[in-house]
Amino acid sequence: MTRGLLLSFEGGEASGKSVQARRLVASLHDRGTDVLLVREPGGTPAGERIREILLHARDVALTPEAQALLFMAARAQLVRDVVRPALARGAVVVADRYFDSTLAYQGFAGGADLDGLRELTRFAVGPTVPDRTFLLDVPVDVVVERSRARAADRPWDRFEERERAFHERLRDGYLRLAAAEPRRFVVVPGDRDEAEIAREILREVDALLATPA
Repeated sequence: MTRGLLLSFEGGEASGKSVQARRLVASLHDRGTDVLLVREPGGTPAGERIREILLHARDVALTPEAQALLFMAARAQLVRDVVRPALARGAVVVADRYFDSTLAYQGFAGGADLDGLRELTRFAVGPTVPDRTFLLDVPVDVVVERSRARAADRPWDRFEERERAFHERLRDGYLRLAAAEPRRFVVVPGDRDEAEIAREILREVDALLATPA
């Protein structure tokens, strides 16, 4: 392969996107592919510190606008320090969340201005846009059930703790984003067997890798 490839995984809380991102990376790695997994927020020293504030600092109140600015700061650092160098060497970069998360969470679900968020996105990432985005779509009832099941084993999370209406707006927002960019998004029903989902995603990635640059 002579070109890098950027693949992002999106979805609401407990959608299974992180599991599927890791499975894809493992499958590609086993084939000898140069593949890198990154997560948002995180992936750099600055990003990991921002992650703690955004997700787990229970004593720090953040408006949707403040959240978006912190996410964008972490994202800009990740893109410049990690993502672009990996793509330049021809690697496959798998991102566990990317800028669509900000549009969905802080925009559609949180009420922040979408046009403003899109301007911030252009400033933070420039032309570094995913070649394909896999949206793990899960009904809100499933999200609530999964979140409750894993709550005891995880630290407090700012977004998992949100009310049901937030998660409904979030799912709707993601589906609106996917409908607006059908060539980039692949909507994957996430309430199925993990292995079946992984095979479906791998087939899509194989087809993408086989496409000439």
